[in-house]
Amino acid sequence: MTSMFKRFLGNESGATAIEYGLIAALISVVMVVAVTSVGTAVSKTFATVAAAL
Repeated sequence: MTSMFKRFLGNESGATAIEYGLIAALISVVMVVAVTSVGTAVSKTFATVAAAL
């Protein structure tokens, strides 16, 4: 029973999967923020051009 518990504590494959999941979530959040800010800037530019025409 003790050796099985030590093996369980030594197994890091679950921790690695969680880390990769957190990294993917962080990258997704950064991408959404970047696309939103760029989209807002482009929208303002098109509105300015349309008003000038």
